[in-house]
Amino acid sequence: MLDEVLARAVRSPLGALLAAAVRRRGSPDGCRRAEDDGGMCRSIKTLRPPYAEQVTEQDVRAAALQYVRKISGFRAPAAHNAAAFDRAVEEVERATAALLESLEVRGSRS
Repeated sequence: MLDEVLARAVRSPLGALLAAAVRRRGSPDGCRRAEDDGGMCRSIKTLRPPYAEQVTEQDVRAAALQYVRKISGFRAPAAHNAAAFDRAVEEVERATAALLESLEVRGSRS
């Protein structure tokens, strides 16, 4: 099933990057992975209740940065990629903040 998803995903440039990230077991940033986790680094924390009661802007920024690092394969981009890298981090950060603001967690105390 994962192979089918990856085959469809690689048809776009972003999909190709995602597929490469999922296939890669080693990582330039030294992130440890379990064999069955599809290659996702476990250092991105869950940022919604009840897993996180207080989420700061720094938490959201750190998650966005880690995501962009995983997708791009760069811990720190070269100068010619810095603007694109920084823009991606900002966009993911905005999308993450919007998602967290709009989630309704059932059974939570507001």
